[in-house]
Amino acid sequence: MKPAKLKLLIESGENINCEFKRKFSTHEKIAREMIAFANTKGGFILFGIDDNKSVVGVESEKTESELIMQTANEYCNPPVKLKLHFVEYKHKEIVIAEVPESSDKPHRIEDYKNDLDINSAVVTIRVNDKSLQASKEMIRLLRSESRGLKLTKYSLGLLEKSVFKFLEENEFITVKQLSSFSNISERRASRTLVKMVRANLLFIHTKENGEDYFSSVIR
Repeated sequence: MKPAKLKLLIESGENINCEFKRKFSTHEKIAREMIAFANTKGGFILFGIDDNKSVVGVESEKTESELIMQTANEYCNPPVKLKLHFVEYKHKEIVIAEVPESSDKPHRIEDYKNDLDINSAVVTIRVNDKSLQASKEMIRLLRSESRGLKLTKYSLGLLEKSVFKFLEENEFITVKQLSSFSNISERRASRTLVKMVRANLLFIHTKENGEDYFSSVIR
């Protein structure tokens, strides 16, 4: 990476594709950032840059890079693929971890379980400038996306029609709302809304507090 691109990343600030780290903190915290980028649209983690955009540099490129690679390989499941860049900027050494969007979603914090447990897995996604815990609905969608499981044929029942009717009068719908007015379990409401997203009938959105809501693809 050239200094000019690093300068642009710093000036743009933290966002959905960029995170600043003054220094390597803990494996778990850095893994959450890596996983969020891999599960979303990819991005850059800049080590040696403070939250206020000040350039502080890293003490040792070698130590920093070893910790980063150890995190990607041992604390993320599946391991997160990334590329490291070393750039001298304003007489300071900066280490950049470039994390591409993964084709093997969802990544989670290593929990040493053979299969992903949707109830306990720590799966993060990137929302604006934050890495947030993904909801069960988002985890199901990430898994379906990775496996290429698209719903090309999906018949609309009374439940799906009630969702559309609700959205005629409201901008969005949540799992709890569907569960309440349809008198069904939240589990069934969740699966219904996820299937409608997979069938390209709804969009899923995540708030900065981690809550999900769904909106119609037709406006």
